[in-house]
Amino acid sequence: MLKEKLLEDLKNSMKDKNNLRKNVIQMVRAAILQVEKDKQIEVTDDQIIDIIAKEAKKRKDSIPDYEKSGREDLLGQIKDEIAILEEYLPEQLSPEEVEEKVKAIIASLGASTMKDMGMVMKKAKEELGASADGKTINEVAKKLLS
Repeated sequence: MLKEKLLEDLKNSMKDKNNLRKNVIQMVRAAILQVEKDKQIEVTDDQIIDIIAKEAKKRKDSIPDYEKSGREDLLGQIKDEIAILEEYLPEQLSPEEVEEKVKAIIASLGASTMKDMGMVMKKAKEELGASADGKTINEVAKKLLS
């Protein structure tokens, strides 16, 4: 289970004195614990992947801000954190693969206009999960539906 892998990786990063990796894994474990306490559930691997994907997205979204402010030191750290988080995520689909999958979803739903966007996005997020970024799916769906 992914939870055990995170714990094992945390122990190893502490032994290796890899502070960045240790901090990233602790942050993910804290986010998992928060979800478990809030919802009073035991999270599944799929839910853990969603949590990790959200944490990676937060960091990716902050990159332009760091670039604008010229914070190269923090920019490097954020990119390193993203790389660590991506180790736990399924392999990301290329834009072409996302387009193929979204085309198939549009065809299966019989969607044809932008009015069908919500339905397409919901189905695409279910099928693609963390293997594709929501922003990429949205852009592809807009292009195909317009």
